[in-house]
Amino acid sequence: MASRYARGVEDVVRVTTVPGEPEAESLCQLLRQNGIKCAFRPTAEQDSAFENFGPGGMLEIVVAPADLDVARQLLNEE
Repeated sequence: MASRYARGVEDVVRVTTVPGEPEAESLCQLLRQNGIKCAFRPTAEQDSAFENFGPGGMLEIVVAPADLDVARQLLNEE
């Protein structure tokens, strides 16, 4: 899977996890439409009902620490 990170972005925090790439793309699109840069990456989510669900496994959506609170608010509205 190709990285969704912008080059040079290393300091990120997890907003949420999702069971696949379509969900990750959809949520990142929402965040980007609201001016928040985001990315997603595979995660070893052990405590999830979706563990080993889907072909790609769990993905975590990450943002810059400064955007975390706004990102959580936006995703909770969905």
